[in-house]
Amino acid sequence: MEEALRLKDREFQQLRSLVYDMFGINLTEQKRALVLGRLGKVLREKSFTNFEQYLDYVTNDKSGEAISTLIDRISTNHTFFYRESDHFDHFLSVCLPEWIQRKQQAGDRKLRIWVAGCSSGEESYMLSMLLHEALGREIRNWDVGILATDISITSLEKAVNGVYSEENARHLPPTLRHKYMIDQRDGTYVVHPNLKNLVTHRKLNLMNRSYPFRGLFQFIFCRNVMIYFDRPTREALVRRFHQYTESAGYLFIGHSETLGRSNELFQYIRPAVYRKESR
Repeated sequence: MEEALRLKDREFQQLRSLVYDMFGINLTEQKRALVLGRLGKVLREKSFTNFEQYLDYVTNDKSGEAISTLIDRISTNHTFFYRESDHFDHFLSVCLPEWIQRKQQAGDRKLRIWVAGCSSGEESYMLSMLLHEALGREIRNWDVGILATDISITSLEKAVNGVYSEENARHLPPTLRHKYMIDQRDGTYVVHPNLKNLVTHRKLNLMNRSYPFRGLFQFIFCRNVMIYFDRPTREALVRRFHQYTESAGYLFIGHSETLGRSNELFQYIRPAVYRKESR
């Protein structure tokens, strides 16, 4: 079993190429220990004695299970409610009222939000809370929808279930937690059904050249996802985001991310918040 815990240079390069080609994730040398730690359990579960056997299994498996497990282990990250809270504050106080007014003036009550890389669902449900807060009872007269996508089936299953630890829920402002989360009295909270009604979860690989969307989004949230991509992959993804963003729509990215100086598609508004120029 000692051999199973070794990841040779050639094997790591094979994994890097496979993950990059399929999912755009750039596994740098600094991620080598993470890869070894997260995939070591898979090797033991499958009774593989080395990574060469595991790579043969992944490349030859036709069911899709092997590659699905691989991306689940590689892409899983920690998140929580109200992460990078100033984004949500700005969304509620500035961006959302602006678009509500714009839609009302146009006689159009349709709002669409895309959370690209939704992980276990905290961000999507947070946005659902804020939509309810902004529209109140009027929300029933609006056509509001949040599309939450991720490449990880495991993460999507958690998001659909909408059950979170008490520690996770504690990051929420108390007023929102009491209003939209149901205390199960067993150390967990479950999101209110009204929140789930606004969210649609789908598996989606952001590396696809096109997406199966019928319309445009007023808001796209892709936070702390592009940190896994190299520059060409990020730039290609931003071009696709631009394609699916309505004029004057917003793109939110993570605070550790930037669109770069060469970006001409989105206007910088504030740290990690961009806007597609209106026509």
